[in-house]
Amino acid sequence: MKVAVVDYGSGNLASASRGIEVAAERAWLRAEVRVTADADYVARADRVVLPGQGAFADCARGLAGVDGMRDAIEASVRRGTPFLGICVGMQLMAERGLEHDITPGFSWIRGEIAELPAPGLRLPHMGWNALDFSPDSHQLLAGLLPGDHAYFVHSYALAGGDPAEAIAWTEYGGPVVAMVASGNRAGTQFHVEKSQEVGIRILTNFLRWIP
Repeated sequence: MKVAVVDYGSGNLASASRGIEVAAERAWLRAEVRVTADADYVARADRVVLPGQGAFADCARGLAGVDGMRDAIEASVRRGTPFLGICVGMQLMAERGLEHDITPGFSWIRGEIAELPAPGLRLPHMGWNALDFSPDSHQLLAGLLPGDHAYFVHSYALAGGDPAEAIAWTEYGGPVVAMVASGNRAGTQFHVEKSQEVGIRILTNFLRWIP
């Protein structure tokens, strides 16, 4: 199995790739995990992971700046290759981002990325928060229980999305979408690579995922 971790100048690339390697080892899966800016490799990969941190607009520009990368990701997804977006990588799945500017996303899921409404709370939302979801509602959640914690760092979040595309939530001044899935495309607002056993479980499920 070839797993491409997309390198476009954003995200915890080393941590993400190491997390995937650990997940593969625990699942007894043979996986070649490569951090890459090679669009051709991404197009041929069996799994595509898009990390991201920082501002939506900056990440979108960074991705557009890698020759052929956006087209390779979209072509891969159209062929049915499982895709996982992490943090801003998940946000880029939406229709647009409103951070600093109005910036188009992939439009794979409904909604836009808007400032997190958290009256009286500090932004960014940073730290461990409990996940809320229906057990066994999605393959990526297999082996997890509502109340398991994941690590978040973000000031913007999905708004106006399709409830059918949200598979997990957290609470920070109100419900916040924590995970999305649509067909062979999924994303986590939290950092799976920093979420210890919960993150490894999700990455293991992603490697085994047959959409």
